[in-house]
Amino acid sequence: MGDASAGGGGRGAVVALLVGGGAVAAVAGEPAAVHREDRFLEVSEGVRIDTSFFTAGGSGRRPAVLLAHGFGGSKDGERQRAEELARAGYAVLTWSARGFGESSGQIGLNQPEREVADVSRLVDWLAQRPEVQLDGAGDPRVGVTGASYGGAVSLLAAGYDGRIDAIAPQITWWNLADALFPQAAQGSSAADGVFKKLWAGIFFTTGSASAPTGAKQDGQQGPVGCGRFRDELCAMYNRIAAAGRPDAAAVQVLERSSPSSVAERIKVPTLVVQGQQDSLFPLDQGDRIAKAVAANGAPVAVDWFGAGHDGGQESSTRVDDRVTAWFDHWLKGSGGSTGPAFRVTRTGGVDSTGFQAVLRGADADSYPGLGGTAQRSVELTGREQRIANPPGGSPPNISTLPGIGALSQLSSVGAGLSIDFPGQFAAFDSAPLGGALHLTGAPTVAVRVSADVPEAVLFAKLYDVAPDGKQSLPQQLVAPLRVTGADAAGGRTVQVALPAVDHEFPAGHRLRLVLASTDLAYASPAQAATYTVAAAGPLGVPTVDRLRTEAAPVPNRTWVLPLVALAIGGVLVFARRRRVAPPAPDPELAGVPLQITGLSKKYQGSVDRYAVRELSFRVEAGQVLGLLGPNGAGKTTTLRMLMGLIRPDEGEIRVFGHAIRPGAPVLSRVGAFVEGAGFLPHLSGRANLESYWAATGRPVEDAHFAEALEIAGLGEALERAVRTYSQGMRQRLAIAQAMLGLPDLLILDEPTNGLDPPQIREMREVMVRYAAAGRTVIVSSHLLAEVEQSCTHLVVMERGRLVVAGPTAEITGAGEQLLVSVEDGFAETAAVAEKLAATDGVESAQAVDGGLLVRLDGLPVSRLTAELVRLGVPVTGIGPQRRLEDAFLSLIRGAA
Repeated sequence: MGDASAGGGGRGAVVALLVGGGAVAAVAGEPAAVHREDRFLEVSEGVRIDTSFFTAGGSGRRPAVLLAHGFGGSKDGERQRAEELARAGYAVLTWSARGFGESSGQIGLNQPEREVADVSRLVDWLAQRPEVQLDGAGDPRVGVTGASYGGAVSLLAAGYDGRIDAIAPQITWWNLADALFPQAAQGSSAADGVFKKLWAGIFFTTGSASAPTGAKQDGQQGPVGCGRFRDELCAMYNRIAAAGRPDAAAVQVLERSSPSSVAERIKVPTLVVQGQQDSLFPLDQGDRIAKAVAANGAPVAVDWFGAGHDGGQESSTRVDDRVTAWFDHWLKGSGGSTGPAFRVTRTGGVDSTGFQAVLRGADADSYPGLGGTAQRSVELTGREQRIANPPGGSPPNISTLPGIGALSQLSSVGAGLSIDFPGQFAAFDSAPLGGALHLTGAPTVAVRVSADVPEAVLFAKLYDVAPDGKQSLPQQLVAPLRVTGADAAGGRTVQVALPAVDHEFPAGHRLRLVLASTDLAYASPAQAATYTVAAAGPLGVPTVDRLRTEAAPVPNRTWVLPLVALAIGGVLVFARRRRVAPPAPDPELAGVPLQITGLSKKYQGSVDRYAVRELSFRVEAGQVLGLLGPNGAGKTTTLRMLMGLIRPDEGEIRVFGHAIRPGAPVLSRVGAFVEGAGFLPHLSGRANLESYWAATGRPVEDAHFAEALEIAGLGEALERAVRTYSQGMRQRLAIAQAMLGLPDLLILDEPTNGLDPPQIREMREVMVRYAAAGRTVIVSSHLLAEVEQSCTHLVVMERGRLVVAGPTAEITGAGEQLLVSVEDGFAETAAVAEKLAATDGVESAQAVDGGLLVRLDGLPVSRLTAELVRLGVPVTGIGPQRRLEDAFLSLIRGAA
């Protein structure tokens, strides 16, 4: 690229190669039509970049946004977001970086002369487009955004190309060497860092997947396994993976691909979005971005997003809206709000439906950094302790694993997420806290380390220890440190920066500093060694008192929202409308779990389209009722009305004689699992259930934890973090949550989703056992065979209407005709049928393929079985001729 500094001097011409003749694609069915042009741009000799250009709404000029993808992705993954930005009034250009998607070339990890130079070529192209607003000749008004790999290139582009006007990097790195070789000992560098081997392995393996033909058009074919990586990067990874630590050349290569290399040149408004649940690029990387840009005098805002490379609770919708507002202000000059200077997403338990975590934001007028605005000194107790680094570094302790998918595999070891093996860690505890302590930032502590080898590698982590002794590791983060000169007399004392988090330690809890000798996610020394460690001072805990926390949002799937809306509406129209009292309880229905009469609900905004129409049925105590119907039949709408989540247009629902209204007291006798359940992944199953019950405000003794858990059969899994659960375990935990308080009416919507056959059988037994105690279960499911085996009664719906209701046996026709299956090769079925037809209590019998059809007229099935045995018939099975699937299909066809 030559000199890639501001201004774009020395740039070559951009050669556009249109795909399909440069046709314009329109995306239909959206509020505004979005037009897309796909083309290849030749950015250097032999390297073509696959791009898509999106515009919407008229022909005038508008600011542009370059939208970059994450590592391993391509432009295709950014299409939806590109369309959103186009509708917001931007000309949006997405592209697949070198080595990804359909673009040619090799992966250079955002090298200045390659991927970063490519961005400048894209800016050149935008300057030629009539849709794009210009600040001057060849200088478009343009912002850049992207996550991870795309976030880093947005920062680098701002440092190398002065035409970039605003950026919004997300969950990305500032210094790639520091991120892959972190060092928690203050004053040390990446050269002394500890290799983040699991994340590095994923990072390089993703790019080393077999490359399509022609992927290495700008270089020779490299070693086997290098895939699309440039050969020098592949060789670098092979070296550091084998050695377990970086060499000087590796650090230099990684730092050239880091925004820190152009720190003093990034002078544009920057929105920094960094993930709290991110062990790849943690909050300290975003902190360095913010400080560097602010030092250059540019506007900066920092958002600690409630997710990251390790998963998380918060969706990207809020961040997307904030990025759009950032560009509206700095590219369009709208003057609108860009949001607070500092915002952090906090988790405040689960909502009262148990379906999702309650997330709220806390914000401040300035970014406090990782040191906070104040420091709380917390004394630690514990003697000097000796720990071992085992030969080969195995077995390793476990604290963090890359990505939420990897975390789920911990269920196989029968333990929670964080595991510290005896003899391989030292712990130092605080006294129980007299009041809550909210940590916001990176705690620090001095530790003294001595060893029988020149270097000691340790992993520092700060646990939250509850009064019952259970400990949790905030965000599953750990700080590795390499202590050199540890074999000197008296060892060495180093100041350690622990992982930056936002976490509240409740009153009565303790803080526990753990120094471990191994960690699964990092490279530990293979040589056996003994370390002696001690806390050499108090724990410094940063706090930010000036953070303003949002009020807890009202969950949109609980009864509170319609109740509040009803109250507000009543106030607004009080002068014109009188409050209608709910119907009085019906004493004759006091023992009836559910009666639905004339229930109707139209689709929103529709005059004649009904979700449910004139639905009536009744459920008695002790029944297991299956609610059946094809997709769109109105089952979930019915259940939501039953729980008071939405109001019917007509008709009535009574539970134990009480009419259902939002917030009706009788709903305390109803337990429900509808549309999935949300749990806090870092808490154990038991802690999730306790948090849910606490949110209901009911006494603990009313929860009946033991009974509900025994019915659900979760066993010791309750003590493990939910993020280690399989889908089946999450379903069973959700059922247990619905059973808390042992509700008289239990409602389950698709409870067997994600379960394997043994788990489905267990779930069937759970429902049968629950109803056997005189309670009632309503289950909606698509697994007809399971419904047939577990449900005593059925309600079949189609297009919102009732098709049939009654006992399962009657609907399947079990009492009419039986199919007797016999072993292959039995040739006497005709003779046996003749003898059975002459038997008292048998109306008819006839031979069919595979057995006999027998219609009974008073003869018990047990007597029929005995008669078949007496006649020497090799019976393999006896059952209704028509199974539920047949009955269901015929009923639905009849209703169509």
